[in-house]
Amino acid sequence: MSKPIPEFANEDEERAFWDDNDSADYLDWGQAQSVVFPKLKPSTKTISLRLPESMLDRIRLLANRRDIPYQSLIKVFLQERIDEEFHRSRQ
Repeated sequence: MSKPIPEFANEDEERAFWDDNDSADYLDWGQAQSVVFPKLKPSTKTISLRLPESMLDRIRLLANRRDIPYQSLIKVFLQERIDEEFHRSRQ
């Protein structure tokens, strides 16, 4: 039997409670269901990346052919390579 979750006056009080207590004492995680939030966008961080001009020109050309922004194409290429590397490391 799970313990009842107390009522909280505000988010700070709730945050302090969960910092000191294990949620497994209050929730049956075996009954949890996966949820998808399709409209949430992942947090992004701006970085500075130096590329040779010829490489950037080629990326822009490829992006233009696909009718997408070149920054988006760079992210696609990076994600594909990251996925490939992680897949390789699991074998």
